[in-house]
Amino acid sequence: MGEKITIGVEEEYLLIDPETRALASRPPKGFMARCKEVLGNNVTHEFLQSQVEIGTGVCHTVADARAELITMRRAVAEAAKDHGMRMIAASTHPWAHWQEQEPVDMERYRIIGAEHRSLARRMSICGMHVHAGIEDKNLRVDLMGQVTYFMPHLLALSTSSPFWEGHDTGLKAFRPIIIGDLPRSGLPETFESWSDWTELTDDLAATGMVTDPSKIWWDIRPSSNHPTLELRVCDICTYVEDGLTIAALYQATLAFLLHLRKNNQRWRQYRRLLVQENKWRAQRYGVEAELGDFGIRKKVPFADLVEEMIELLGDCAEAVGCRAEVENARQIVARGTSADHQLKIYNTALEAGESDREAQVKIVDWLVEQSVAVDTPTFP
Repeated sequence: MGEKITIGVEEEYLLIDPETRALASRPPKGFMARCKEVLGNNVTHEFLQSQVEIGTGVCHTVADARAELITMRRAVAEAAKDHGMRMIAASTHPWAHWQEQEPVDMERYRIIGAEHRSLARRMSICGMHVHAGIEDKNLRVDLMGQVTYFMPHLLALSTSSPFWEGHDTGLKAFRPIIIGDLPRSGLPETFESWSDWTELTDDLAATGMVTDPSKIWWDIRPSSNHPTLELRVCDICTYVEDGLTIAALYQATLAFLLHLRKNNQRWRQYRRLLVQENKWRAQRYGVEAELGDFGIRKKVPFADLVEEMIELLGDCAEAVGCRAEVENARQIVARGTSADHQLKIYNTALEAGESDREAQVKIVDWLVEQSVAVDTPTFP
C-alpha cells in the first residue's frame, strides 16, 4: 500500500490589467525578472506574454506541494501587483481574443508558432500538469495505459474554462477544445513497453516530422525531461486546494495501480472511444456529468463515481499521506468547480440587469480574489 510516488505540480496563470480587466498582452519590463528573483528557475514564460508558469520541486507528499504552490501563487500575484497587473488562475479569460495576444520571443515558441501558425496563437489557455516520479521506464508506460481511464474524472473536477472570446460556450471546460486542435493531442496511445514508446518517437524523429517528444501534447505522457508520468488533461484550478485534490487523486491512483500489480492484477483497459466519450461528458457537464461505468455498462452520476474512487483509493491514499485531499473531491462535487462559480456569478449579474461585459468583469474580479485565497475561499 505504501508506494511512495513523488509528485511535482506545474500551474499556468493569466496576467490581467486591473483597470480594464483584460489580459495584459504586454507585461511591463521587469516583471519576469522580479518573479525569478523570488522563485528562481521555478517560474518561466509560457507561449504568450500574458501567461506565466510555475513549477514545484520534487514533492514527496501533497502537503509539500501545498506549501510550495501557496508560496508561488502569492509571489507571482505580488510581483504582478507591483508591476500594475493582477493574476488569475483560470484556464480561459472570459472575453479575451487570441489575435490580440503577443507571443513570447523565445526560440522554442518561435518554432512552435512557425509550425502551427494560428493553432499555436490560439493557445491563450492555461492548465495544470502533475508529474509523478516513476523511475522504471516500462512501468511508466504500463501505468499510463491504465490510468488513462481516469482522465475524464480528473478533468471534471478541475473545470475552469466555461467562456471563450466573450461567450458562454455551454461547456464547463472549453480549454480541451482549443488544445485539441493541435496535432498529437488528446488521449494517448497504448504501449506494450518503453521500447514501444521510443520506437514511436524514433520514427517521428527519423522522418523529421517531430524531433522533440515534448511536442506530443497528449493528456498524459512520459515526460521528455524527467523520469515522470506527466498528467496534462486538467484545467488550472482557481482554488489551490482543488488542484491539490487532483494531485492527490493522481498520486493515490498510481499507488493503487502499483498495489494491484504486486498482486498480479491490473486495471482493465477500455476502448479509446469509450474513454473519449467520458472525457467529452466531463468537458460538457463537469461535476454534473453522468459518465459511463463500462464495467456495469451504465451511465452513473459523477458524484457516485467520486464516492467509489474515494472508497477504492482510501487505503493507498492513507499510505501516501493524502487521504484528506482525496476526500475533498466530495466537497468539489457538492459546491462546484471554478467553472460552476463563474457561471453563477455571470448569470446572477445578468438577472440583476447588468450588461454582458459587466457580468464578465465580475467574474474577473472574483478570479483575482480567489486565485490567492487559501484559508477563506469565497463560493458564490
